[in-house]
Amino acid sequence: MASNGYGVVPNNPDEEQQPLLGTSGGGSSGCGQTRVLARWKQRMMTDVRRDWADLVLLACYIITGLLDSASISTWGSFVSMQTGNTVYFGLGLAAPHESTRWIKSGTSLGCFCIGSVFFSALHRKPSPSPKRRWVLCASFVLQMVLIAGAAAVLTFGPQSSAVDRKESIDWPVLVPIALVAFQSCGQAVASRALKYNALTSVVLTSNYCDLFSDAEILAPHNPERNRRVAAPILLLIGAVLGGVLARSPVGAAGVLWIAAAMKLVVVISWLLWPAEKA
Repeated sequence: MASNGYGVVPNNPDEEQQPLLGTSGGGSSGCGQTRVLARWKQRMMTDVRRDWADLVLLACYIITGLLDSASISTWGSFVSMQTGNTVYFGLGLAAPHESTRWIKSGTSLGCFCIGSVFFSALHRKPSPSPKRRWVLCASFVLQMVLIAGAAAVLTFGPQSSAVDRKESIDWPVLVPIALVAFQSCGQAVASRALKYNALTSVVLTSNYCDLFSDAEILAPHNPERNRRVAAPILLLIGAVLGGVLARSPVGAAGVLWIAAAMKLVVVISWLLWPAEKA
């Protein structure tokens, strides 16, 4: 033992070899990881910038076109456009024994309404701002998972002929319809969160009305007009692709997998999107 004027300390021949602050490489690595996690958390808690976010919402029209055209081709009901499902449901109530389409349309309509409650609560309840990056990412991750679940049922579940799927109301038909319809409203809720109320991606009737009643439809600079033109064109592109692929060896299952992959691209877009300025 030796004295250094402040008490007795043990002799340590390696004393001068110790790090000055008692840290090691592992500690530095741990601090670096902590800083990365802190930055990541801070980034996820920011609001995404609204500027140009309409481009992401417009891309969702392609997904809607894919899903609805594949659904109509395969099951005879919509999973996004609920106006058509409401008409099919009404016709079914008038003549319930003529077809099973009204049951599938009613399933889609009901799950869409339930999904609207869920996704609106997701954007409103856990966060002070509906434009939080993590909320948008979580919303579209869930949408992707639900579409992938529907695709898995079609891919790995019981197989049936196209005619049987048109009339069947067994679980391999109703479960995919329910899953895809539930997630479809997530895009519409996101458009509300980002203040692009016209870009719901699940309805075009009001879009056509607003487009052709616009007094400045031919104006050189008219962003609203541009969005209203792009929306039906992109949905039409998705519908054509979905219809062609659903009738090809890819089938409806392949269309759903493609739609799920596109949702993943949207999630990545929100992760990389610039943050709102403070």
